[in-house]
Amino acid sequence: MTTMVSWQMVNPKQPLERVEAPLPEPKAGEVLLKVSGCGVCHTDLGFFYDGVPIKSALPLTLGHEISGIVEATGPGAEAWANCAVVVPAVMPCGSCDVCRRGFGNICGAQKMPGNDIQGGFASHIVVPAAQLCEVPLGANGDPAGSSGVSLAELSVVADALTTPYQAIKESGLTELDTAIFVGIGGVGGFGVQIAKAMGALVLAVDVDPEKLEAIAPYADATFDAKALPFKDLRKAVSDLVKAKGRRRTEWKIFETSGTAAGQQTAFGLLTFGASLAVVGFTMNTVDIRLSNLMAFHATARGNWGCVPEHYPAALDLVLGGKVTLGPFVKTFPLDRINEVFEMVHGRKIRQRPVLVP
Repeated sequence: MTTMVSWQMVNPKQPLERVEAPLPEPKAGEVLLKVSGCGVCHTDLGFFYDGVPIKSALPLTLGHEISGIVEATGPGAEAWANCAVVVPAVMPCGSCDVCRRGFGNICGAQKMPGNDIQGGFASHIVVPAAQLCEVPLGANGDPAGSSGVSLAELSVVADALTTPYQAIKESGLTELDTAIFVGIGGVGGFGVQIAKAMGALVLAVDVDPEKLEAIAPYADATFDAKALPFKDLRKAVSDLVKAKGRRRTEWKIFETSGTAAGQQTAFGLLTFGASLAVVGFTMNTVDIRLSNLMAFHATARGNWGCVPEHYPAALDLVLGGKVTLGPFVKTFPLDRINEVFEMVHGRKIRQRPVLVP
Protein backbone atom coordinates (compact mmCIF):
# COMPACT_ATOMS: atom_id res chain seq x y z
CA MET A 1 0.00 0.00 0.00
CA THR A 2 1.36 3.41 -0.95
CA THR A 3 -1.57 5.56 0.16
CA MET A 4 -3.46 6.13 3.39
CA VAL A 5 -6.96 7.27 4.24
CA SER A 6 -7.91 9.70 7.01
CA TRP A 7 -11.12 11.42 8.07
CA GLN A 8 -10.39 15.08 8.72
CA MET A 9 -12.15 17.90 10.53
CA VAL A 10 -12.07 20.75 8.04
CA ASN A 11 -14.56 22.89 9.94
CA PRO A 12 -16.16 22.24 13.35
CA LYS A 13 -19.70 20.81 13.21
CA GLN A 14 -19.30 20.01 9.51
CA PRO A 15 -19.09 16.35 8.39
CA LEU A 16 -15.59 14.90 8.61
CA GLU A 17 -14.08 14.52 5.15
CA ARG A 18 -12.42 11.42 3.73
CA VAL A 19 -8.94 12.22 2.44
CA GLU A 20 -6.49 10.00 0.56
CA ALA A 21 -2.79 10.86 0.70
CA PRO A 22 0.60 9.21 0.16
CA LEU A 23 1.84 7.17 3.09
CA PRO A 24 4.09 9.38 5.24
CA GLU A 25 7.63 8.27 6.03
CA PRO A 26 8.63 8.15 9.70
CA LYS A 27 11.53 10.36 10.69
CA ALA A 28 14.22 9.63 13.25
CA GLY A 29 12.67 8.25 16.43
CA GLU A 30 9.26 7.78 14.79
CA VAL A 31 7.20 4.85 13.55
CA LEU A 32 4.48 4.46 10.97
CA LEU A 33 1.56 2.65 12.56
CA LYS A 34 -1.12 0.72 10.71
CA VAL A 35 -4.13 1.57 12.84
CA SER A 36 -6.12 -1.38 14.21
CA GLY A 37 -8.67 0.71 16.09
CA CYS A 38 -9.29 4.20 17.40
CA GLY A 39 -11.76 4.91 20.20
CA VAL A 40 -14.19 7.82 20.10
CA CYS A 41 -13.72 9.96 23.21
CA HIS A 42 -15.83 12.85 24.44
CA THR A 43 -12.73 15.02 23.99
CA ASP A 44 -13.07 14.43 20.24
CA LEU A 45 -16.67 15.58 20.47
CA GLY A 46 -15.58 18.62 22.45
CA PHE A 47 -13.22 19.63 19.64
CA PHE A 48 -15.84 18.92 16.99
CA TYR A 49 -19.09 20.19 18.51
CA ASP A 50 -18.26 22.48 21.42
CA GLY A 51 -15.39 24.63 20.24
CA VAL A 52 -12.81 23.30 22.69
CA PRO A 53 -9.56 24.85 21.40
CA ILE A 54 -7.15 22.62 19.48
CA LYS A 55 -3.43 23.22 19.06
CA SER A 56 -3.10 22.32 15.37
CA ALA A 57 -4.43 24.16 12.37
CA LEU A 58 -7.33 22.67 10.45
CA PRO A 59 -7.80 20.37 8.64
CA LEU A 60 -6.98 17.90 11.41
CA THR A 61 -7.53 14.18 11.88
CA LEU A 62 -8.99 13.66 15.35
CA GLY A 63 -8.65 10.55 17.54
CA HIS A 64 -6.25 9.81 20.41
CA GLU A 65 -7.21 6.30 21.59
CA ILE A 66 -5.11 4.30 19.15
CA SER A 67 -3.82 0.76 18.76
CA GLY A 68 -2.11 -0.85 15.80
CA ILE A 69 0.88 -2.60 14.24
CA VAL A 70 4.16 -0.84 13.47
CA GLU A 71 4.54 -1.02 9.70
CA ALA A 72 7.69 1.07 9.20
CA THR A 73 10.32 2.67 11.41
CA GLY A 74 12.54 5.70 11.23
CA PRO A 75 16.21 5.73 12.24
CA GLY A 76 16.62 4.78 15.89
CA ALA A 77 13.19 3.13 16.16
CA GLU A 78 14.00 -0.15 14.40
CA ALA A 79 13.34 -2.22 17.54
CA TRP A 80 9.62 -1.46 17.17
CA ALA A 81 9.29 -3.08 13.72
CA ASN A 82 6.15 -5.25 13.46
CA CYS A 83 5.22 -4.71 17.12
CA ALA A 84 1.62 -4.42 18.27
CA VAL A 85 1.24 -1.26 20.35
CA VAL A 86 -1.09 1.11 22.14
CA VAL A 87 -0.24 4.77 21.55
CA PRO A 88 -0.40 6.89 24.72
CA ALA A 89 -2.97 9.65 24.43
CA VAL A 90 -0.43 12.07 25.93
CA MET A 91 3.22 11.65 24.94
CA PRO A 92 5.65 13.79 26.97
CA CYS A 93 9.05 14.72 25.60
CA GLY A 94 10.76 12.72 28.37
CA SER A 95 13.72 15.07 28.71
CA CYS A 96 12.53 18.41 30.13
CA ASP A 97 12.59 19.38 33.80
CA VAL A 98 9.00 18.31 34.59
CA CYS A 99 9.48 14.99 32.78
CA ARG A 100 12.68 14.28 34.71
CA ARG A 101 10.78 14.93 37.95
CA GLY A 102 8.00 12.50 37.00
CA PHE A 103 5.34 14.99 35.90
CA GLY A 104 5.24 14.13 32.21
CA ASN A 105 1.52 14.83 31.89
CA ILE A 106 2.21 18.56 32.34
CA CYS A 107 5.13 18.55 29.88
CA GLY A 108 4.93 21.66 27.73
CA ALA A 109 6.22 19.75 24.70
CA GLN A 110 3.81 16.81 25.00
CA LYS A 111 2.18 15.44 21.87
CA MET A 112 -1.48 14.41 21.80
CA PRO A 113 -2.75 12.72 18.62
CA GLY A 114 -5.77 14.52 17.26
CA ASN A 115 -4.66 17.77 18.85
CA ASP A 116 -0.92 18.47 18.65
CA ILE A 117 -0.38 16.01 15.77
CA GLN A 118 -2.60 14.15 13.31
CA GLY A 119 -4.82 11.61 15.03
CA GLY A 120 -5.97 8.03 14.69
CA PHE A 121 -9.20 8.22 12.68
CA ALA A 122 -7.15 6.99 9.76
CA SER A 123 -5.62 3.90 8.22
CA HIS A 124 -2.11 4.98 9.32
CA ILE A 125 -0.46 7.45 11.66
CA VAL A 126 3.12 8.55 12.36
CA VAL A 127 3.94 8.82 16.08
CA PRO A 128 7.03 9.12 18.30
CA ALA A 129 8.34 5.68 19.24
CA ALA A 130 9.80 6.43 22.66
CA GLN A 131 6.51 6.32 24.62
CA LEU A 132 4.71 3.42 22.93
CA CYS A 133 3.23 0.59 24.99
CA GLU A 134 3.86 -2.83 23.47
CA VAL A 135 1.01 -5.35 23.39
CA PRO A 136 2.26 -8.95 23.74
CA LEU A 137 0.79 -11.26 21.11
CA GLY A 138 0.03 -14.95 21.36
CA ALA A 139 0.88 -17.64 18.82
CA ASN A 140 -2.33 -16.87 16.92
CA GLY A 141 -1.38 -13.21 16.50
CA ASP A 142 -4.03 -11.94 18.93
CA PRO A 143 -3.24 -10.14 22.19
CA ALA A 144 -1.88 -12.56 24.76
CA GLY A 145 -3.67 -13.33 28.01
CA SER A 146 -7.01 -14.67 29.12
CA SER A 147 -9.25 -11.76 28.13
CA GLY A 148 -9.93 -12.63 24.48
CA VAL A 149 -9.88 -8.93 23.62
CA SER A 150 -8.88 -7.78 20.12
CA LEU A 151 -6.08 -5.34 19.35
CA ALA A 152 -8.68 -2.91 17.98
CA GLU A 153 -10.61 -3.00 21.27
CA LEU A 154 -7.39 -2.36 23.20
CA SER A 155 -7.31 1.13 21.67
CA VAL A 156 -9.48 2.31 24.58
CA VAL A 157 -6.64 1.52 26.99
CA ALA A 158 -5.26 4.86 25.76
CA ASP A 159 -7.26 7.38 27.77
CA ALA A 160 -10.55 5.65 28.65
CA LEU A 161 -8.72 3.16 30.89
CA THR A 162 -5.38 4.76 31.67
CA THR A 163 -6.85 8.13 32.66
CA PRO A 164 -8.84 6.72 35.61
CA TYR A 165 -5.91 4.39 36.35
CA GLN A 166 -3.63 7.37 36.91
CA ALA A 167 -6.25 9.21 38.99
CA ILE A 168 -6.70 6.12 41.17
CA LYS A 169 -2.96 5.61 41.61
CA GLU A 170 -2.42 9.25 42.53
CA SER A 171 -5.26 9.09 45.08
CA GLY A 172 -3.33 6.43 47.00
CA LEU A 173 -6.32 4.05 46.93
CA THR A 174 -5.92 0.84 48.98
CA GLU A 175 -8.11 -2.15 49.76
CA LEU A 176 -9.21 -0.37 52.96
CA ASP A 177 -10.68 2.60 51.10
CA THR A 178 -14.06 3.52 49.64
CA ALA A 179 -13.96 4.68 46.01
CA ILE A 180 -16.94 6.64 44.66
CA PHE A 181 -17.28 7.27 40.93
CA VAL A 182 -19.70 9.97 39.81
CA GLY A 183 -20.47 9.41 36.13
CA ILE A 184 -20.31 5.90 34.70
CA GLY A 185 -19.43 6.43 31.07
CA GLY A 186 -16.32 4.94 29.49
CA VAL A 187 -13.83 6.52 31.91
CA GLY A 188 -15.99 6.10 35.02
CA GLY A 189 -16.99 2.54 34.16
CA PHE A 190 -13.40 1.43 33.69
CA GLY A 191 -12.46 3.33 36.85
CA VAL A 192 -15.00 1.24 38.79
CA GLN A 193 -13.37 -1.95 37.53
CA ILE A 194 -9.83 -0.77 38.27
CA ALA A 195 -10.70 0.28 41.82
CA LYS A 196 -12.47 -3.05 42.39
CA ALA A 197 -9.40 -4.91 41.11
CA MET A 198 -7.40 -3.03 43.75
CA GLY A 199 -9.69 -4.33 46.48
CA ALA A 200 -11.55 -1.13 47.42
CA LEU A 201 -15.23 -0.79 48.28
CA VAL A 202 -16.56 0.69 45.03
CA LEU A 203 -19.72 2.77 44.61
CA ALA A 204 -21.07 4.01 41.27
CA VAL A 205 -23.28 7.09 40.88
CA ASP A 206 -25.03 8.13 37.67
CA VAL A 207 -28.34 9.47 36.33
CA ASP A 208 -28.74 6.77 33.68
CA PRO A 209 -30.36 3.56 34.97
CA GLU A 210 -29.07 1.55 32.01
CA LYS A 211 -25.46 2.54 32.72
CA LEU A 212 -25.92 1.66 36.37
CA GLU A 213 -27.39 -1.70 35.44
CA ALA A 214 -24.44 -2.43 33.14
CA ILE A 215 -21.82 -1.58 35.78
CA ALA A 216 -23.65 -3.20 38.71
CA PRO A 217 -21.82 -6.58 38.42
CA TYR A 218 -18.50 -4.76 38.84
CA ALA A 219 -19.43 -2.41 41.73
CA ASP A 220 -20.41 -3.01 45.35
CA ALA A 221 -23.40 -0.67 45.02
CA THR A 222 -24.97 1.75 42.52
CA PHE A 223 -26.94 4.94 43.14
CA ASP A 224 -29.30 6.79 40.79
CA ALA A 225 -28.62 10.48 41.40
CA LYS A 226 -31.66 11.42 39.33
CA ALA A 227 -34.04 9.38 41.48
CA LEU A 228 -32.63 10.55 44.83
CA PRO A 229 -32.56 14.11 46.21
CA PHE A 230 -28.95 14.93 47.01
CA LYS A 231 -29.38 14.73 50.80
CA ASP A 232 -30.91 11.27 50.42
CA LEU A 233 -28.10 10.24 48.06
CA ARG A 234 -25.44 11.34 50.51
CA LYS A 235 -27.18 9.54 53.39
CA ALA A 236 -27.58 6.36 51.32
CA VAL A 237 -23.86 6.39 50.47
CA SER A 238 -22.89 6.99 54.10
CA ASP A 239 -25.23 4.27 55.37
CA LEU A 240 -23.88 1.77 52.85
CA VAL A 241 -20.27 2.52 53.81
CA LYS A 242 -21.16 2.06 57.50
CA ALA A 243 -23.03 -1.19 56.79
CA LYS A 244 -19.97 -2.54 54.99
CA GLY A 245 -17.79 -1.78 58.01
CA ARG A 246 -15.69 0.77 56.16
CA ARG A 247 -14.42 4.14 57.34
CA ARG A 248 -16.84 7.04 57.01
CA THR A 249 -13.89 9.35 56.45
CA GLU A 250 -11.21 9.68 53.75
CA TRP A 251 -13.39 8.61 50.82
CA LYS A 252 -11.74 8.66 47.41
CA ILE A 253 -14.17 10.47 45.09
CA PHE A 254 -13.70 10.50 41.32
CA GLU A 255 -15.70 12.91 39.17
CA THR A 256 -15.85 11.16 35.81
CA SER A 257 -19.07 12.52 34.30
CA GLY A 258 -17.63 15.66 32.72
CA THR A 259 -20.84 17.54 33.59
CA ALA A 260 -21.54 20.47 35.88
CA ALA A 261 -24.18 18.47 37.73
CA GLY A 262 -21.78 15.58 38.24
CA GLN A 263 -19.05 17.87 39.52
CA GLN A 264 -21.48 19.44 41.99
CA THR A 265 -22.56 16.01 43.21
CA ALA A 266 -18.97 14.82 43.60
CA PHE A 267 -17.98 17.95 45.55
CA GLY A 268 -21.06 17.56 47.74
CA LEU A 269 -19.98 14.05 48.73
CA LEU A 270 -16.81 15.32 50.40
CA THR A 271 -16.29 14.03 53.90
CA PHE A 272 -13.51 14.44 56.46
CA GLY A 273 -10.13 13.69 54.93
CA ALA A 274 -11.65 12.92 51.54
CA SER A 275 -9.89 13.38 48.22
CA LEU A 276 -11.65 14.50 45.05
CA ALA A 277 -10.17 13.79 41.63
CA VAL A 278 -11.68 15.81 38.77
CA VAL A 279 -11.26 13.50 35.79
CA GLY A 280 -14.14 14.58 33.53
CA PHE A 281 -14.13 17.86 31.58
CA THR A 282 -16.88 20.37 30.90
CA MET A 283 -16.87 23.91 29.54
CA ASN A 284 -19.62 24.79 32.04
CA THR A 285 -19.00 26.44 35.39
CA VAL A 286 -19.97 25.06 38.80
CA ASP A 287 -21.12 26.99 41.88
CA ILE A 288 -19.46 25.41 44.92
CA ARG A 289 -18.31 26.53 48.38
CA LEU A 290 -14.57 26.00 48.15
CA SER A 291 -14.20 26.39 51.91
CA ASN A 292 -15.62 22.88 52.30
CA LEU A 293 -12.12 21.67 51.46
CA MET A 294 -10.85 23.53 54.50
CA ALA A 295 -13.71 22.45 56.76
CA PHE A 296 -13.30 18.77 55.85
CA HIS A 297 -9.49 18.90 55.63
CA ALA A 298 -10.10 17.46 52.15
CA THR A 299 -8.14 17.75 48.93
CA ALA A 300 -9.10 18.23 45.28
CA ARG A 301 -6.95 17.84 42.22
CA GLY A 302 -7.36 17.52 38.50
CA ASN A 303 -6.17 14.65 36.36
CA TRP A 304 -4.90 15.17 32.84
CA GLY A 305 -4.39 11.99 30.83
CA CYS A 306 -1.91 9.41 32.03
CA VAL A 307 1.87 9.24 31.90
CA PRO A 308 3.15 6.45 29.61
CA GLU A 309 4.89 4.76 32.54
CA HIS A 310 1.50 3.55 33.84
CA TYR A 311 0.38 1.99 30.55
CA PRO A 312 1.93 -1.48 30.95
CA ALA A 313 0.30 -2.05 34.35
CA ALA A 314 -3.07 -0.81 33.09
CA LEU A 315 -2.80 -3.03 30.03
CA ASP A 316 -1.99 -6.03 32.24
CA LEU A 317 -5.29 -5.53 34.09
CA VAL A 318 -7.12 -6.09 30.80
CA LEU A 319 -4.99 -8.93 29.46
CA GLY A 320 -5.18 -10.66 32.84
CA GLY A 321 -8.97 -10.48 32.87
CA LYS A 322 -9.22 -8.15 35.88
CA VAL A 323 -10.81 -5.39 33.77
CA THR A 324 -13.39 -6.35 31.16
CA LEU A 325 -13.70 -4.42 27.91
CA GLY A 326 -16.17 -6.53 25.92
CA PRO A 327 -19.54 -5.28 27.23
CA PHE A 328 -18.37 -1.67 27.21
CA VAL A 329 -16.91 -1.23 23.71
CA LYS A 330 -18.41 -1.63 20.25
CA THR A 331 -16.54 -1.61 16.95
CA PHE A 332 -17.66 0.17 13.78
CA PRO A 333 -16.06 0.56 10.33
CA LEU A 334 -14.09 3.80 10.11
CA ASP A 335 -16.16 5.00 7.17
CA ARG A 336 -19.16 5.31 9.53
CA ILE A 337 -17.37 7.95 11.56
CA ASN A 338 -19.86 10.77 10.97
CA GLU A 339 -22.75 8.51 11.93
CA VAL A 340 -20.92 7.33 15.06
CA PHE A 341 -20.12 10.92 16.12
CA GLU A 342 -23.82 11.75 15.88
CA MET A 343 -24.73 8.64 17.86
CA VAL A 344 -22.35 9.51 20.69
CA HIS A 345 -23.27 13.19 20.68
CA GLY A 346 -26.96 12.29 20.82
CA ARG A 347 -26.35 9.74 23.62
CA LYS A 348 -27.75 6.96 21.44
CA ILE A 349 -24.96 4.55 22.33
CA ARG A 350 -23.65 3.67 25.78
CA GLN A 351 -20.60 1.62 24.80
CA ARG A 352 -17.29 3.19 23.84
CA PRO A 353 -17.21 3.15 20.01
CA VAL A 354 -14.00 1.94 18.37
CA LEU A 355 -13.55 2.80 14.70
CA VAL A 356 -11.73 0.16 12.65
CA PRO A 357 -10.13 1.06 9.29
